[in-house]
Amino acid sequence: MYQAANMFISVVKLVALTWRFMGAAFRSQPLAELFRSLFGGYSKWSRPARNITDVVIVKFGLSIAQLIDVDEKNQMMTTNVWLKQEWTDYKLQWSPSDFDNLTSIRVPSELIWVPDIVLYNNADGEFAVTHMTKAQLFHNGRVRWVPPAIYKSSCSIDVTFFPFDQQSCKMKFGSWTYDRAKIDLEPFENTVDLKDYWESGEWAIVNAVGTYNTKKYNCCHEIYPDITYYFIIRRLPLFYTINLIIPCLLISCLTVLVFYLPSDCGEKITLCISVLLSLTVFLLLITEIIPSTSLVIPLIGEYLLFTMIFVTLSIIITVFVLNVHHRSPETHTMPRWVRRLFLSVIPRWLCMKRPSDGIYFYQQVGSPTSQNISEGFLSKFNPFFWFLQVKEDWKYVAMVVDRIFLWMFIIVCLLGTVGLFLPPWLILLKLHLFLFRHHICSGCNSSAISNIR
Repeated sequence: MYQAANMFISVVKLVALTWRFMGAAFRSQPLAELFRSLFGGYSKWSRPARNITDVVIVKFGLSIAQLIDVDEKNQMMTTNVWLKQEWTDYKLQWSPSDFDNLTSIRVPSELIWVPDIVLYNNADGEFAVTHMTKAQLFHNGRVRWVPPAIYKSSCSIDVTFFPFDQQSCKMKFGSWTYDRAKIDLEPFENTVDLKDYWESGEWAIVNAVGTYNTKKYNCCHEIYPDITYYFIIRRLPLFYTINLIIPCLLISCLTVLVFYLPSDCGEKITLCISVLLSLTVFLLLITEIIPSTSLVIPLIGEYLLFTMIFVTLSIIITVFVLNVHHRSPETHTMPRWVRRLFLSVIPRWLCMKRPSDGIYFYQQVGSPTSQNISEGFLSKFNPFFWFLQVKEDWKYVAMVVDRIFLWMFIIVCLLGTVGLFLPPWLILLKLHLFLFRHHICSGCNSSAISNIR
């Protein structure tokens, strides 16, 4: 009894499995018949046009998935894109009622005719799509093909305002062999599809628009159409601001502080040389960060060079100030113009007030004649007092020189910092105003966008 029950269950399973395979075979039979009907005498080498004068309209669109890299040195942009293409092939039509109401099928793209649309401004030799994905066929002859591709396109990169720069790159697509009389392009939309875009950690896409163009090349008499997409991308400056800009500004501030130290402080030269060594090590570390191109010098590179000259000049000035500070009547005679300029005129301009104790006799002396009489009187009756007075005058001259260069370096440092940050922000403001006026480039002039820097 138990064996009979097991046999009955096995027979039921066998019948169900057989019925399942037969159903699948019956269902796949219309698909197989459709394939035989479509591709029995199909030739993928002929253009899908009923007459030789007919033009095949190819709808083309671009969807970007990722902005992989922008290579400043090699002047190229690497992107992961999807090429949306759609056209009508009259040889791939069928009646759904004849094939179990099949309205669409997917076939390998190697079996059908596909337009030879390539990236004109390719930078690595891969002009066409390398991964031939399947295409979707519809019963009315419409063919939809969306292959993915990773392109390296040539791009003229201007790093003048690095790391606050923005670039205008383009991708030019068109048929390589068919002119406009054979194949014409029609854009799906005027902008790049950003719905599936994965945000980059270094670049932000400000705008991406496409335009239809026609051009007659020197090689041929025909006119060739193309669709060119313009990308305006802006570098995200946070990483470079923290690791590049702020340390450089701090080094410049340390250089300014050198002139605030007292003239008799022996650590002035030590601080200058320490700052110079720190800047040298810093420059060695950031050589890999700054774009290595010789076409233009980045603004931050000019600022670093300016800071290096800044520090070197501060060492030279500090040596001169220390030399003035340690002068005495035995080694140097103070000229009259130095006495008048650095002891009377410039201190008033710099709001410096000399301490009024008994040793600074010359502050109460008004005219050069009285100064000469006082100097002769002191040298005759009190040589020690005169010696000490002249020595203190030299120290005060060194202090005045220090204060002059303190204010000069503060002004130059501020102007250099403003010159570093202001121009790129003005360019960015100009771009946003342009996009606002054209409603985020809804039908705007792409050639004008490409000229914005």
